[in-house]
Amino acid sequence: MDMQLNGKTVLVTAGSKGLGKASAIEFAREGANVVIASRSVEHLEAAKREIEAASGREAVAVAADVNKTDDVARAVRAAVDWTGRLDVLVTNAGGPPGGGFEQFDDNAWEAAFRQNLMSVVRLVRESLPHMKKQGAGRIVNLTSVSVKQPIADLILSNVFRAGVYALTKSLSAEYGKDGILVNTVGPGRIETDRIVELDRLAADRRGWTEEQVREQFMAQIPLGRYGTPEEFAKTVVYLGSFANTYVTGQAVLVDGGMVRAL
Repeated sequence: MDMQLNGKTVLVTAGSKGLGKASAIEFAREGANVVIASRSVEHLEAAKREIEAASGREAVAVAADVNKTDDVARAVRAAVDWTGRLDVLVTNAGGPPGGGFEQFDDNAWEAAFRQNLMSVVRLVRESLPHMKKQGAGRIVNLTSVSVKQPIADLILSNVFRAGVYALTKSLSAEYGKDGILVNTVGPGRIETDRIVELDRLAADRRGWTEEQVREQFMAQIPLGRYGTPEEFAKTVVYLGSFANTYVTGQAVLVDGGMVRAL
């Protein structure tokens, strides 16, 4: 399938590792001009080299913290300055700490709000004028399966990922007339550093080994295994492509069938 991404410009935040990097690589392989943003200059430069080696295309790396309004504006501006356009925005940010309701004070709630909801608001706000001017655009918000089914001991993520899905629905209704399609993609148990860390924390809480935690999760997944970042990225790229002409306002889960919610 032709994803119709040749010459299109894509900005991926938290693009130096994990799901963001895998998505950036897949976009570049499909012919897109890819800009990645992240806080870590070291990880950014390594990811840039990896994207270029995998795709044979130049990529741009921008040091930016999505918690900061000025950094968000700078990341979007870097994409537009490079190619004169911005066609696709992939919003992504590291997950907040795990834990239950009584473990978090106001500071923790406000930090998660800024990182996982306001970062999306700001990125979309900066990107929309360029997409509206072009008469088309794609926005893909990376969230979690918790938008459909809350996850135990991840209350901060549960609340703010659901907020991003509500934003996705609202944006899809408001900007469909401008040719802008907006969706969210929720990963299940995908092999990333974040999932390894969550498994380790779960093992510590229960007095289990990490392998026991993995086995318990895999028993809940019809496909019987964790997914790979590359598998996840294929869904992100389709929804963020111009081959996608009629899917908007949706939450697509990439979870091997783990979530049973309708």
